[in-house]
Amino acid sequence: MKLKKSVKITLMLLSIILLILLTLLLSNKINKNQKKGGVQKLTIEEKLKRKCKKLNYCYSNNLERYINYQKKNTNLKIEDIIIRVNLNLDNSFYTNTKETPFLNKEYILVNKYLSLGEDYIPENLEEIPTIYARSGMMLVDVAKDAFIKMAQKAKEENHPVLAMSSYRSYDYQTNLYKRYVANDGVEAADTYSARAGFSEHQTGLCVDVYDGKIDYTNFETSESFQWMQENAHKYGFILRFPKGKEHITGYQYESWHYRYVGVKIATYIHEHNITFEEYYAKFIEPKYQN
Repeated sequence: MKLKKSVKITLMLLSIILLILLTLLLSNKINKNQKKGGVQKLTIEEKLKRKCKKLNYCYSNNLERYINYQKKNTNLKIEDIIIRVNLNLDNSFYTNTKETPFLNKEYILVNKYLSLGEDYIPENLEEIPTIYARSGMMLVDVAKDAFIKMAQKAKEENHPVLAMSSYRSYDYQTNLYKRYVANDGVEAADTYSARAGFSEHQTGLCVDVYDGKIDYTNFETSESFQWMQENAHKYGFILRFPKGKEHITGYQYESWHYRYVGVKIATYIHEHNITFEEYYAKFIEPKYQN
């Protein structure tokens, strides 16, 4: 009798164990099917909310814009969605514009969304010596000093870099843009020239260069251009409108157009192959927003 009772108890325990195993197996299978079916998949809104908790350049008041932009650009990473919307790229160029902050700072951003007033003249403008520039070229003092050092080094290495256009006033840019529009029309002119108030030349921090031999529009074919590619960032300058980034900068590729942002920023941009807009959205604008 005791033996039969022992066998019954053993069988009962085995049955319970088997039932538990079957339950666990079934539960695991259900979970796998749920994952395959997308039941547990995060929505874009949930992903964005999670990102906004981690990134100081993700703003909750832009959440709806992030979502709408992602629907039109499903191939982009969440971080890229956030950066582009913050840069206003979900709006057409020259719409939803505002006056740029950080006036008279080397990290000021002026583009087709951020403008300068018609009466804005940067502080500490100084003329570049004619040994390194055409007559009358001016930059803000820190940019001028950095340009001279860069031009001196380039000259020593037989790769001359000369300034052929630098600071421009609001009125100068007005007339220049009108002339381009008269020649090529608004749509074409907007790809290579800024409207008055939206030109970085008015900041006194950017400069168009050439080698003193060939036309500046062919600067890319010169040895001086290759030297600038390798060395400009060491002096705080970046190629402002790089190839393949037109959708971000709003301008066609310009091998001759350089902008002073300081060595630290220029080096980061050079090493990470990004535009100033992208750097600004990640590291500069959060200071203003927060």
